[in-house]
Amino acid sequence: MVTAGQPQSLTVARGPHVLIIVQNLPVPFDRRVWLECNALLAAGYEVSVVCPKAPGDPALEVIDGITVYKYAPYQGKGGTVGFLVEYLYSFGATAWLTLKAWRRRRFAVLQACNPPDIFWPLGLFFRLIGGTRFVFDHHDLCPELYESRFPDGARAPYWGLRALEWCTFQSASRVISTNESYRQVALRRGRKSAEEVTVTRTGPDADRLQRQPESSELRRGRRFLVAYLGVMGPQDGVDIVVRAAETIVKGWGRRDISFTLMGGGDCFEDLVKLRDELGLQDVVEFTGRVPDDLVSRVLSTADLGLSPDPKNPLNDVSTMNKTMEYMAFGLPSVAFDLVETRVSAGEAAVYATPNSEEDFAHAIVDLLADEPRRRTMGALARRRVEDELAWSHQREGYVEVFADLLGPAGATADVSPGAVSPTGV
Repeated sequence: MVTAGQPQSLTVARGPHVLIIVQNLPVPFDRRVWLECNALLAAGYEVSVVCPKAPGDPALEVIDGITVYKYAPYQGKGGTVGFLVEYLYSFGATAWLTLKAWRRRRFAVLQACNPPDIFWPLGLFFRLIGGTRFVFDHHDLCPELYESRFPDGARAPYWGLRALEWCTFQSASRVISTNESYRQVALRRGRKSAEEVTVTRTGPDADRLQRQPESSELRRGRRFLVAYLGVMGPQDGVDIVVRAAETIVKGWGRRDISFTLMGGGDCFEDLVKLRDELGLQDVVEFTGRVPDDLVSRVLSTADLGLSPDPKNPLNDVSTMNKTMEYMAFGLPSVAFDLVETRVSAGEAAVYATPNSEEDFAHAIVDLLADEPRRRTMGALARRRVEDELAWSHQREGYVEVFADLLGPAGATADVSPGAVSPTGV
């Protein structure tokens, strides 16, 4: 890693320049975007990213050959007005850094990842001034996200999000969908042709994510360890885990299970407060965001992974990355019965009645009681990752999108005058 505290001298890249915009997570914390960046880099493209900062991040750094421009994230309080202000701020900060990246070296492709669906004007602008192709990497269904977070909210924001989604689809030269359900949205709502939409699942890196020797101290003196890894927002269902733990520990008297919940998000502080109010401090551990090494140690020690995403308009058709990461570590999962979760996990998960905290608790206890079943499910999970779901099986289709738009990466390197700024940014 090279951190760019001062402007650096840059050389002419091997192939076309691709700029990727992501707003909801920094890189390399956003696993999907980071895998995409490295796939393009390995294929011969120059890759830059515009994203928010994580705490302590510099404004500009070069990570493993990928130039990353970062801005301080907006610290809002949620709600419709808060989201509107956040999106306006993020658009302005992103537009400024995108112009800086353009000045350094013109990009042939601008890839925007959602949420939110607000970056299509940048795609149109750079197409107008430089012939840039716009690729939409469709991570979330923003209208359904609004419905899921604000089920009783006003309808005007929903239709506003539908309009932004429509503009994004119509502006894009190509759409990359994370699963077949999202592809159908692009075809139906976005009116894209089948040739314009490619499914690239967010497959785990099977080489990096492998079960390691167990760290028994992570069980905290108990026989079993169950784990959660992921974002902790209103639609992620982590509160269901806390309440299920209360049922298991206080309702059924089980004192042999430790819960380790890794990640952060809008609801983190409220979840810790709920845990404390229920008197589960010694049973349920909230780690916050943790280094990859600790994630690996916890998932290598855990007996099962938790995917408590409740059934709602967004979750039912979304691919849950955490489920596939559990599978990469050979862990069976407990999840609610959602369409795309079944597509991902198949028989490597136990499915509880959607949104039932008690049924989710029963599924945890029943699976922990059946070690042979856990072993069989875990082996199936790992094999499914290796044979089908791993990023190595998704990477080729992703890179082909750019080859279709631009030709082979090495064939069109931009060496025109002014294409590269010799003094950096």
